[in-house]
Amino acid sequence: MSNTDGARQKIIGALLANAMLRWETLVTLMVTVILFLFVRDVNLPMLEWQPWFWLVLGGLAETVLVASTLSDPEATEQALAEDFEREYDLRNIRNRISRERLRDAFEYRRNMMKLADRSQGSMRTRLRTLVGDVSDWISYMYNLAERIDLFESNEIILRDRQQVPRKIAEVKQQIKTEKDARTRHDREQQLKLLQQQHVSLEASASIIKRAKIQLESTLSALGTAYAQMSLLGHKDSGSARGQRLSIEIKDEIDKLQDTIDAMDEVHLHGRTLSDELREAIEQSDEADSHPDEVSRGRLSVDGQDDNETTAAALDEDEAQLRSRQA
Repeated sequence: MSNTDGARQKIIGALLANAMLRWETLVTLMVTVILFLFVRDVNLPMLEWQPWFWLVLGGLAETVLVASTLSDPEATEQALAEDFEREYDLRNIRNRISRERLRDAFEYRRNMMKLADRSQGSMRTRLRTLVGDVSDWISYMYNLAERIDLFESNEIILRDRQQVPRKIAEVKQQIKTEKDARTRHDREQQLKLLQQQHVSLEASASIIKRAKIQLESTLSALGTAYAQMSLLGHKDSGSARGQRLSIEIKDEIDKLQDTIDAMDEVHLHGRTLSDELREAIEQSDEADSHPDEVSRGRLSVDGQDDNETTAAALDEDEAQLRSRQA
């Protein structure tokens, strides 16, 4: 299914849902039920009235109501607005400040739609196009707010920010007191990963602050866009102004996308470091639990390497001897 077909079906579904929830639908249903239950005797020439005729008439009345809703541009805009706000439900955003920013953004969007509805002709079309751009803009704001929630509610990150600095101090002390060179080397590798993880955790905290600032500045830019749209609606020569406004909106979307990508990158890098650190700790713990076996294994590997080196040297000498004999 193409995006166009999907969007069309979504609009039709929203309009049908809106039509079924109108008060006229409730009145039609109540009147139809009352007539069906209590009005039996209807005298019509050449027709014997049946009670189920009321159901047919009620269905026809509802069909006309739905058809009028589907063909009403204002109803279409209202249905789309309600569907948009249902899709980006503010109750799913846990951060209070982010939720307030988005609530203000939705209010700007509703007022922009009113500006478009009050306009006529090409100006109305142009403003509705800008409202569509603003809808995309707000969807990116919502995605950014979701990622802020994801970082702030991540118990592992909160735990690691407390434990990693303490673990770094412990490993540094272990390195100072460790006598075995290979074990000390393993500890140094573990310390390196811990320090990288600490940098990643600090980057996570920093990117959250940047994201919150980005939401606030984006809301200010949205307010500016609303003011420009208000002026645009009163000028017939607003085509160039409208194009510039559309470009500015897309620039703001790009800034949000950059912040979202940065947050995703930090999150992925943090997970990779955590996996590497976990593996290093497991190897270190295994070495501490079975030091003799690890030492024998290392000696075995070293011995095998020496044997392979010696064999290679003998093969090379033999090859040179045969070459001289030839």
